[in-house]
Amino acid sequence: MGRQAISEKQFWLQRLSKTSLRALHILGVVGAGGGIILDAVNQTWTHYWMLAMVTGALLMLWEIIRDWRWLIQLKGVLTLVKLGLLLLFIPLASYQHELVIIIVLLSVVVSHGPAGLRHYSIIHRRRIDGKKEIKG
Repeated sequence: MGRQAISEKQFWLQRLSKTSLRALHILGVVGAGGGIILDAVNQTWTHYWMLAMVTGALLMLWEIIRDWRWLIQLKGVLTLVKLGLLLLFIPLASYQHELVIIIVLLSVVVSHGPAGLRHYSIIHRRRIDGKKEIKG
């Protein structure tokens, strides 16, 4: 049973939605990350933090709904690792600068690494391709 193709209008709507969501997420990460690294007063960057958390959760949900295999591919696993690093902000508060830097570097690997790396399944120990993505 083949998957039904989406219309061109649906494709563009999904693509623009995901691109807009990702742009807002990057804005939130830049604002919050910059505030943390520069030791700015919390009130100057907490809105960016909230923007990054909400949009990040929506992007994760988008990926999981699109294809659950995202959770076992390296791109999903590394995203969960980034969440784990965020949880360390409280017990390792004196290392927040370093944690932000590690999270940003992991983000680059997840977003811009070769497909063979991003689609590598930690369960299957090989590349597995999921459903066709709507790039954003």
